[in-house]
Amino acid sequence: MSAKAQAMVLASFIGDALALGPHWEYDAAALRERFGEVTGYVAPDPAGYHAGKKAGDQTHYGDQTLVLLRSLAERGGFDLEDFAAKWVARMRSYDGYIDGATRMTLKIFDFGEGPEQSGSNSNDLAGASRVAPLVCALRHDLPGLVAAARAQTKMTHNHAQVIEAAEFFARAAWGVLAGKKPRRALEEAAEAGYASAPIDRWLRAGLDAADEDTVAAIGRFGRSCHIDEAMPGVIHLIARYERDLPACLTQNVMAGGDSAARGMLAGMVCGARLAPGDIPQAWLAGLRARAAIESDLRAIVR
Repeated sequence: MSAKAQAMVLASFIGDALALGPHWEYDAAALRERFGEVTGYVAPDPAGYHAGKKAGDQTHYGDQTLVLLRSLAERGGFDLEDFAAKWVARMRSYDGYIDGATRMTLKIFDFGEGPEQSGSNSNDLAGASRVAPLVCALRHDLPGLVAAARAQTKMTHNHAQVIEAAEFFARAAWGVLAGKKPRRALEEAAEAGYASAPIDRWLRAGLDAADEDTVAAIGRFGRSCHIDEAMPGVIHLIARYERDLPACLTQNVMAGGDSAARGMLAGMVCGARLAPGDIPQAWLAGLRARAAIESDLRAIVR
């Protein structure tokens, strides 16, 4: 396996896990006062959204991505029906936070729809944030990667802009694995053409803010889960910290809001130019799903 592909997947999961404790704290000043500079894993509030989780665990976004990774490992490629079956089984018995998109998707499955039509109408970026395992598994098949990235997103988030965002970031990470610098990979991914998502506007906003303080820039764009606010923030993170993964993921958390979805995508694209040894060892050691992730990555290669 490409060492960069492995680092890409690990960095995406790390971006999610670092956000677990402070996730959905929208007041950046209050976040800093409570947590200080978040440079490692933090356990969530026992009375908060992620009650029961431990430091180094994944949010519900990361847990769903683990399901996709396991499906890829067991099936030897992307199989939407298998991913759907595994996802439904996991989320029906999930003891963590269940967001609105997940609740609606489960209801649509209950109505008898298949995974091609099961997605909620949520415009949350989270639906696009799961794509790192697909980029790894399909890194030699760009058309297959694009199709899979769109299909896995549509299964839970049947919203045109979220589906196209998944394609955009899959293309960008694929470009970095191929040797392009992250900023250039973003620019080339935007050239693919998108019918619904204003990718060019989001890209320009994020790139133009590359020299700004991250907390201020993401505060200006918006800290929410919604794609129109979240997309420029992810692009800002990648452009500002394309050579500094630790700063990228740390400052993402300090900006507050839905830092988990942003962190998964920014970690993926910035991590795709690294090797696992370039990732802080404390982050690798404390990632509670690390053994499962690395085992599934080895199975994907086999």
